[in-house]
Amino acid sequence: MNNFWDSSVWGPFNLLAMLLCALLAASLIKKNIRILKESLIPTSVLGGAILLLISAIYKLCFGINMFNTNFYGGNGSGILEIITYHTLALGFIASTFTDSKNTLNKERQVEIFNTGLTTVSSYVIQAILGMGFTMILAKFIKNIFPVSGVLLCFGFGQGTGQALNYGNIYETQFGFYGGKSFGLTIAAFGFLCASFGGVFYLSYLRRSGKVDDVIKRNASIKNENNKEDAVPVFESMDTLSVQLAFIMGAYLLTYLAMTVLGNLLPGLKAVIYGFNFLLGVIAATVTKSFVTKLYEKNILKKKYMNTFLMTRIRNFFFDIMVVAGISAIQLNILGNYLWILIVLGLLGLVGTYIYNHFVAKILFKKYSQEQFLAMFGMLTGTASTGIILLREVDPDFNSPVADNLVYQNFPAIIFGFPLMLLATMAPTKPELTMGILVIFFIILNIILFRKQIFKKGNK
Repeated sequence: MNNFWDSSVWGPFNLLAMLLCALLAASLIKKNIRILKESLIPTSVLGGAILLLISAIYKLCFGINMFNTNFYGGNGSGILEIITYHTLALGFIASTFTDSKNTLNKERQVEIFNTGLTTVSSYVIQAILGMGFTMILAKFIKNIFPVSGVLLCFGFGQGTGQALNYGNIYETQFGFYGGKSFGLTIAAFGFLCASFGGVFYLSYLRRSGKVDDVIKRNASIKNENNKEDAVPVFESMDTLSVQLAFIMGAYLLTYLAMTVLGNLLPGLKAVIYGFNFLLGVIAATVTKSFVTKLYEKNILKKKYMNTFLMTRIRNFFFDIMVVAGISAIQLNILGNYLWILIVLGLLGLVGTYIYNHFVAKILFKKYSQEQFLAMFGMLTGTASTGIILLREVDPDFNSPVADNLVYQNFPAIIFGFPLMLLATMAPTKPELTMGILVIFFIILNIILFRKQIFKKGNK
């Protein structure tokens, strides 16, 4: 039995309080420092950087990791990684429970499908660029993990949570010392790329006078939301509690599914549990469909899922994920990797920028600027980073882009699954993996640009 004064009782709560206080401090700093105020650096990234700096100074002064002191329960670094892991899935589950503002007609379904393909294609090009660089580097420099560059597609393309997951797999199963911090640092660089790359593109739009045109176009889109059947705020069970119950219920189903799959496929257990956010999206979709059927059959009298609250909860989980993920970086491990990480970050920035700008211009002509900003932000940071950039030109999310980011998860799951398997194969068969990645990228783009490629045949 624990005593209430034990560090194991207070440590996790002290850690969570510190993460939230860092968010508050970052918000105040950003609002009062002009350069930061005008930048698009997310508050959560700034908060994580503050804690990372404090922990680095503490390490220099006292020689131990600040988060592993008794104040944080003795294993704060491990808890930070756990928080990052869970909040990734919880954020995506909350996103799935939000309602679409746009009718999912045939045209919208094609656009969502194309968005999912663009997402996976971007993952693959990031993996090719990153892995190609580190494989070449390993031939000339010793002690370089040859396929460490694959983490670029997880740190940039999928964000902090997956960067941690695969960094951990490479570290524990393949001997990549510092793999977790390597992945988390790539993710942190991704947020910086999203911020400065987004600022660059928005500045271009402003100079060309296109920002006002885009905002006016989105403002003219009618968006009617019927809230008559929304669950009242004041009931015996608070509305926020209802939303959290749906989210945690879906996550419980996710855990049960992972447990079953892990027992059936023990050799893939690490990969399966790394897919917690994808399985979470599936569980949330099933739950949402079931609840919708009950409402349509008049068994449920109210719409118990509240899009506004789900959005707030989603943003909360993503903020905590980013702060915790950046705080978990151990800088002392990264000394020999720093210049490699910088080059990988530049490769990810340029490759993602060029590819997504090209795709948005060709396939999303009606809202190419919004689509590019959102996709670039998501594919260098997280979905929330994409939303931050989108908000600059579409404040009320009247364009279909915000929905694209949510619903693209379904085609992305299907087409992205091979990439997850290839990432686990890469350390043992790097050349074969690279060859498959290149072929996979070509196939994805043939499907993505099918209308343009087979245009003559359709006439």
